[in-house]
Amino acid sequence: MADAEKRSPTPSESRKGSGKKSPKPDLPATKSKQSHLTIPAHNMEGIPPKDIVPLFMATKTQEIFSCICDEHVTEDEPFKLIKKEDIITDMKMRAAISDFHPVKQIVLDYPGETLLISYDPDFKYGQNFFLCITEESKNKIIQPETPEDEEVTAAEGAVVGKAPGEDEVYVYKPPEAKDWIPQGSQVEVEDEMVMDTRPKIKVRASRVRREFGAPFKFKDRDADPASTDQGLSASYLSCNSYSDKNYTLKKAELDNAVQAVPELVDGSSQTDWKHPVNASVQYEPRSISAEEAKAAQDTPEFEEFVKDALPRFELALQQNIIMDVFFDDWGVLGDEDTNFGSKSDSHLKEYQSFTDLQYSKDKTVTCVDWHPMIKGVMAVSCCQRLSFDERIDQANRLLMTPSLVLIWSFADPIHPQLLLEGPDDITCFKFCPTNPNIVAGGCINGQLVLWDITEYADKLTSSRGSASKANQKKAAMFGEELAPETPTVRYCCVSAIEHSHRNVITSLDWIPDHYELNRLGQAVENRMCEICQLMTCGTDGHVMIWDTRPPKATGREQPAPEVLGVSQAFKHLDLSWKPMIKLAMPKTDSSGDYSPIKFSMAERQGVRDHVPLPSGGKPEAGAGMAKIPSAKNQKPLDCISTRYFLGTEDGEVVCTDLKMEKDNETGKPNVPKPSWVVTPHDGPVCTLQRNPFFNDVILSVGGWTFGLWRDGVTNGAILQSACAAKLYTAGHWSTTRPAVFFLGTNDGNVEVWDLLDRTHEPLLVQNVTAAQVTQIVPWVVSKKQHLIAVSDNVGTLHILEIPWNLRHPSSSEKSGVQAYFDRETKRIEYFDRRATMRANQRTDDNKKAAAKPTDQNSDENLAEEHKAEYEAFLTLEKKLLQELGIVEEDKPEI
Repeated sequence: MADAEKRSPTPSESRKGSGKKSPKPDLPATKSKQSHLTIPAHNMEGIPPKDIVPLFMATKTQEIFSCICDEHVTEDEPFKLIKKEDIITDMKMRAAISDFHPVKQIVLDYPGETLLISYDPDFKYGQNFFLCITEESKNKIIQPETPEDEEVTAAEGAVVGKAPGEDEVYVYKPPEAKDWIPQGSQVEVEDEMVMDTRPKIKVRASRVRREFGAPFKFKDRDADPASTDQGLSASYLSCNSYSDKNYTLKKAELDNAVQAVPELVDGSSQTDWKHPVNASVQYEPRSISAEEAKAAQDTPEFEEFVKDALPRFELALQQNIIMDVFFDDWGVLGDEDTNFGSKSDSHLKEYQSFTDLQYSKDKTVTCVDWHPMIKGVMAVSCCQRLSFDERIDQANRLLMTPSLVLIWSFADPIHPQLLLEGPDDITCFKFCPTNPNIVAGGCINGQLVLWDITEYADKLTSSRGSASKANQKKAAMFGEELAPETPTVRYCCVSAIEHSHRNVITSLDWIPDHYELNRLGQAVENRMCEICQLMTCGTDGHVMIWDTRPPKATGREQPAPEVLGVSQAFKHLDLSWKPMIKLAMPKTDSSGDYSPIKFSMAERQGVRDHVPLPSGGKPEAGAGMAKIPSAKNQKPLDCISTRYFLGTEDGEVVCTDLKMEKDNETGKPNVPKPSWVVTPHDGPVCTLQRNPFFNDVILSVGGWTFGLWRDGVTNGAILQSACAAKLYTAGHWSTTRPAVFFLGTNDGNVEVWDLLDRTHEPLLVQNVTAAQVTQIVPWVVSKKQHLIAVSDNVGTLHILEIPWNLRHPSSSEKSGVQAYFDRETKRIEYFDRRATMRANQRTDDNKKAAAKPTDQNSDENLAEEHKAEYEAFLTLEKKLLQELGIVEEDKPEI
């Protein structure tokens, strides 16, 4: 009650324009002015009866319950019945702001359905209203006693022999105990009480009997255990925690069960824990009904809030449009200064080198490929450096020499991890992106081979060789080092030589897993998203598509005999494998065929943003290609581009399509003609690769030049380099920076070009080897380490570490490169329009000249015009010489 009196305003402040005077002084009357309720005399001093509670009601509360002072309730009619349900709803909505909050428990415990509120204009009990908390007091106010009832009471007093005003004899009545009514304080009391949570521990302290009754001798000493050195026992014993090894058990097996249970949510607040304090966090939003929300929106307070918040809200929207508030400024700090570092900042650092004295020394590295899943593992293929005539002369020796693909690991830079044996020298190979245990390779004789290294996958992940410790110890006794055993994996299938390329296979790549090709070259859906087709090209003028799935069974095939130690995954293809599609590349302007060396497909592995979801599910990685179902009833995909580029042995760049064209006369499918052909290089094309960030930009490297081409722009290259001092032998785009690419030369240098820095010369030229560079392949090992593999013509694989400024793109590099490509494309289109316009203008001039009538005296007139021009020239020359003083003026004759 004291708190209520403190927060209540004065009587004049609580009234709503009633115009009443200040409260009158207390009178000794026994009846109130505004009601018929009989009030005891002691209540006139401001102490309310026990069944009445003073209550302050603000103007807002009066409007909610329609009991505005001097409007709905007056001195003559001060009472108002309010439903208990409405009061509880108000307390829920406004919580502690509600005026009924101080009497919350009283309202909840009230037995009736309605409560009586009475207007108290004179503040008899300290507030502008009071609340009846019992049904008896409410009934007395609603139905007061009449004068007849008072007469009956007086008559009953007369019967017993007492006058109405006679003093009664006081009789003492002892107080009676009442039931405790909890108001909420018992919770605080219980929190302060110390409760027993476990049984008490009984401790018995005993003493030696001979010491009973002995005198005590007290003395001072420290409680430090160091006092034990002085012959005294410690005053306390510490019980330090330690790790008990008896209970450190490793789980070999674990059984786990999952059951549907209600979801639990753990919440926390971001506060610094300094000392315990009582705090609360609102973890769920306060929900209201649609009617309540509509009522709140119709209030003038809501309108005022919207008017106040509208300018700040518009300012926040403008700031979000002007700048990105979520942009990470710290992540791009210093990006603009990357090109201004020192020379050592842009230097390719030597990280590792691989060579084998037995298998790769003095051989040329024909192909390099990184393992797509295991970090630090790469493979190289080596070939003898012999001409065609030398190969024929040394055919017997070459047949006895194994043709191998060496798989290296950073864990052991001296010994290769695996050796893949082929039927002839391997010129190109590729790991399957979806199942890296499958490796496809092209031979120098035109055959295609497959290896299955599933049984040796664990060896590639091990740290060192497989030589046992016992053998290593025996070898160490004699001062020798036992080399680890390197297993040799024989190919599991090879294509039929009569259906293979007639010359060396120069390029090989797997078809991306989001589509397949049918026999007409049309793209269809790949239901299992597992790669089962690959594409090859060779100098025999053919491009072939191969399928690794089993052919259609005819019932005549005999099972092939099993070879010990060779995988049987592709035994159905061995010596009978033939291409599904075989395309010849005839020249358009002359007789003969193109001899393709490199090709570049329009689609890339992993790009699925324009591809619909397959109708089937995706199997587990490494499930094996033998389990892929047959390709039947597959839907065609019109969103897939089957266009591809070819780089030829004569330095040509050809754009063509895999999709067959139907002949109008015969109805048979024919190979489509190339859409455009250019000859930008003066040597064989050694690199033809698409930009990993811009799929329509192609880099071609060949001879002494390189060029950048854009798919769809047939008028020329967007960038054509001048002839270099050295022959280019390899090239590759950067995997992280769209403006950077690497080029290798025949003198062992690696050139780094940055299109945003300069286009007429390389950004960096670094010598890596003394021999010719054959392959350049970058790879991202981690976010902080990017490597590039550079192979040479003597069988060595160099691993270089790319510096930070050559691997980390700036914030606007991609948009800058895009603008550069668009600007060069517009330049080409502009020159093409100018050439067309000038050709049309020359044609029009010739037509006008042909239509002009001839003049008979045209020759004579032309001679006279030339003579007049010559005489005018002589006059001008003479005048000029006279002005300079070289020739004297002609004096007139006398």
